[in-house]
Amino acid sequence: MKPRIVLILGDQLSPDIAALREADKDRDIILMAEVADEAAYVPHHPKKIAFIFAAMRKFAASLEADGWQVRYTKLDDRENANSIPGEILRACEEASAEECLTTEPGEFRLIEALEEMPIPVHIFPDDRFLCSHAEFEAWAEGRKELRMEWFYREMRRKTGLLMDGDKPEGGKWNYDHDNRKPPPGGVDAAPMQFTPDETVEEVLALVKSRFDNNFGTLKPFWFATDTTQARRALSHFIKTALPQFGDFQDAMMVGERFLYHSILSMYLNAGLLTWQEICDAAEDAYTFGHAPLNAVEGFIRQIIGWREYMRGIYFREGPDYTRRNTLNHQRKLPAFYWDTDTKMTCLSEAITQTRDEAYAHHIQRLMVTGNFALLAGIDPHEVHEWYLAVYADAYEWVEAPNVIGMSQFADGGIVGSKPYVSGGNYINKMSDYCKTCQYDVKVKTGEGACPFNYLYWAFLDRHKDRFGKNPRMAQMYRTWMRMSEEKRADTLQSAEDFLARLSAGDRV
Repeated sequence: MKPRIVLILGDQLSPDIAALREADKDRDIILMAEVADEAAYVPHHPKKIAFIFAAMRKFAASLEADGWQVRYTKLDDRENANSIPGEILRACEEASAEECLTTEPGEFRLIEALEEMPIPVHIFPDDRFLCSHAEFEAWAEGRKELRMEWFYREMRRKTGLLMDGDKPEGGKWNYDHDNRKPPPGGVDAAPMQFTPDETVEEVLALVKSRFDNNFGTLKPFWFATDTTQARRALSHFIKTALPQFGDFQDAMMVGERFLYHSILSMYLNAGLLTWQEICDAAEDAYTFGHAPLNAVEGFIRQIIGWREYMRGIYFREGPDYTRRNTLNHQRKLPAFYWDTDTKMTCLSEAITQTRDEAYAHHIQRLMVTGNFALLAGIDPHEVHEWYLAVYADAYEWVEAPNVIGMSQFADGGIVGSKPYVSGGNYINKMSDYCKTCQYDVKVKTGEGACPFNYLYWAFLDRHKDRFGKNPRMAQMYRTWMRMSEEKRADTLQSAEDFLARLSAGDRV
C-alpha cells in the first residue's frame, strides 16, 4: 500500500487531532511545514510567528518520539515550496504518495486551497471544539437573532459545567454585572513566563532575520511552546489570577498589561491546551473554594460561550464574511495603529502593548482600538487584517467574527444587537488612562476635548436611520435630540475637523 501524506497545520498541535486518528504509523508520513505563504499573508507579529514555528518544531519532535515518520520543512530549507499545497505535492512526489489526510483548517482560504488540489485531500472535521458545524446550524435554524447568551446556555447544559442539575450554579447563568469593577490599586499576579530553550532560540534567530521589519517586538520572548509548559501556565493562572479575574476582567491600567487575565488563548487556539482541561481546572477552583463563582463563570463563558459561538458564526456565514461592510465605512486605518504615535493615552497604551506582547485583553481590543475604528468609520476589512496580524492568538475563525461582527458591526447585527460604541466616559470609568491623556475626557467639543466624546455622537447622527429605532439605543438618541441645535452642530464640527486631521495624517 502506498503511503499517504498526513498534513498537520501550525494550529493543530494536538496529539488527538482527527487526521492523526485516521492515520497509520506503519504506512503514513506526517507533513509539517513552515511556509512563506502562511507566515506573510498578513504581516504577522514576530512573536506570533516565533510561537507557532517553535511549537510546531517541538510537536514534530514529539510525534517522531512516538514512532511517527515526520517530514518537517523549515522556512529556510532550500527546497521549500513556500505554500501548503506546494509542500503537499512535493511530499507526495518524494514518497510516491497519491493522497493526503488533514483536519479542517480554521480559515476558508486554506480550505479552498486544499479542495482545489490535483490529488485527493480528505478533510476531517476538527472535533477539538465543543460544538460541531452541524450542531451550530441546528441551534441557529429558525432563530431571528443568534445571540451568544442563548447559545452559551446550551453549551453549559451540554457540558454540565457550573450546573446544579438542570439549573445554573448559584441560580444565574451570567455574572457579568459583578465583573465590571474599575482598576484595582495594584495587581499581584502575572502570567508564567518561560526562558527560551535551544529550539526556541533557533526559531527566534530565523524570525529576526526574516521578519524584523514586521510590526511587533520579538524579544523578550516568554511564551510556552509545548503542552507541558502550557499546562504549567494554566495551573499558574488558576492559582494566582483566576480568583480576581472576574472583578477586574474589564479594567485597564497604564503599565499593567495583563492584570488578572489568563494569557492562555494562544495555547488553546494552537492546540497545546484543550477547552475541557481549561474549563475543568477553573470549575475545580470554584468547587474547592479557591475562586468565586463570578470569576469562574465569566472565564468559562469566554471559552465555551464566546469562542465556540464565534467559530459557529464564521463557518455559518461563509468566505465573504471578512468583506462585509454594512455601515459603508471607507476611511483608511490610521498610521498610529502601526507606529503607536498618538496623543490618546488609551490607544497608545493598547497599541504599544500589542506591539510589545502580541496581546491585549478583550476590552482593550473591543472598547479602545475597536471602538475608535468604528466611531472613525475605518474600513472594517483593514481593521480585520490588523487584528489578524498583530495578536498571537488570532486565527480567522475566531478573529473575523470578533472584529467584523462584534467590534465593527460590519455584518449588520448578526453578532451584536447594537454597535459596541462609547464616548470617553466608559474608558475613564474602566481605566486610569484618562488621567495622563493630553485630551480632557470631561471636555465634549473643541480643541483639547476627548475625541471619543464627539466621535460618539457623530457616529450616532451619521447612522440615525439605521439605529434610531433600536430599542437598546433609543435613550441615547433621545439625549442627542434634547441637545440644542448649536451644541449638536458644535459636536459634529469637532468630529469633522478631527477626522479631516486624521485622514490628512496629522498626529492626533
